[in-house]
Amino acid sequence: MVGLARPALSGRICTPHTGVSWTDTVARREKGCCDGRVAPLGCTVRGRIWRDGEPQPDFEFDAISDYLAEPDTLVWVDMYEPDHAALADLAAELGLNVWAVEDALAPSERVKATVYPTHTFFTVYAVDTATPDLDAEPASLLIKHRISAFVLDRALVTVRLPPEFDIEEVSRRWDELDTPRYGVAALVHGLLDVVVDGHFDAVQVLDDCIEGLEDELFDPPSRANDQRRTFQRRSFQFRKDLVQLRRVVLPMREVVSAIQHRRHENHHSPELDPLYVDLYDHVLRVSEWTESLRDMVTTVFETNLSLQDARLNNVMKKLTGWAAIVAVPTAITGFYGQNVPYPGFGLHWGFVFSSALIAGICVILYLMFKRRDWL
Repeated sequence: MVGLARPALSGRICTPHTGVSWTDTVARREKGCCDGRVAPLGCTVRGRIWRDGEPQPDFEFDAISDYLAEPDTLVWVDMYEPDHAALADLAAELGLNVWAVEDALAPSERVKATVYPTHTFFTVYAVDTATPDLDAEPASLLIKHRISAFVLDRALVTVRLPPEFDIEEVSRRWDELDTPRYGVAALVHGLLDVVVDGHFDAVQVLDDCIEGLEDELFDPPSRANDQRRTFQRRSFQFRKDLVQLRRVVLPMREVVSAIQHRRHENHHSPELDPLYVDLYDHVLRVSEWTESLRDMVTTVFETNLSLQDARLNNVMKKLTGWAAIVAVPTAITGFYGQNVPYPGFGLHWGFVFSSALIAGICVILYLMFKRRDWL
């Protein structure tokens, strides 16, 4: 790969401080400053190098091919919000598939993994969750970060699009694992492990929120109308979030399976098989949890509608009972208001008798309705 065209750089390359195992490179065309950064075509770049199992501080973006030409060298390159020219030049230098490059920059790419003869390409979405605010208008709790990666024999190239994902956590995960010993398979595992952990956290947050909705289901029916509307909006928003999370989580099974299959074909780091099996198990657990929460939030939404119907039926039942009670004095007083003689007409006891009849029948009806739980 040495001698192929390399991405043109703007700005000056600055030597990182000794002992630093990775270097950031950021576009600074307007400023000719040198603070440990460099500008390859206006995108943010960082990287790490391991030689003979030891991290090296001398990463330079325009020397990637030289690093890969060295034996026992492992390289990670991360590009944040690159333009097409920068990524295309890097792809030409490393022999990456041109269609994979297009997919890495496409605005709405789904989660997938594609195996090419010289490398593997996959796209995943990391997920962060915002803190739910019960007093504010319901809004999405999910913040998705798109990450694409090219997996070569001794290099991992990650391409990230906004919003920015905390790649530092991935770098720390690599430090916890003996990455140089296991090669690029350890880099891929560390990245996917952080992504799946984020999925777990997102599902946990949504689970807690849905449990809160369940607690509110059987609140006293005296809630204000605006609170009921907020409940409906929140449940609907949680349902939408679960649909989005499901689209991100379910295809992860195929991604991990494809990477595992490629590893087995090339006999790369069989010592990592237990870790990949555990990763796949986590992916399955998140998928099943997401499906169960989807059913749960659907049940909450439908139960809320059923409870509203039940409350409406209860109100109508009570109104009907009181209407029957009120109808009694209306009928009796209407009858006694006729201009015809009736028992007690023109006499004092006639008025007392009619009043007693009204009160007695109303009490009897009230007791009957109360016994049947109509009031």
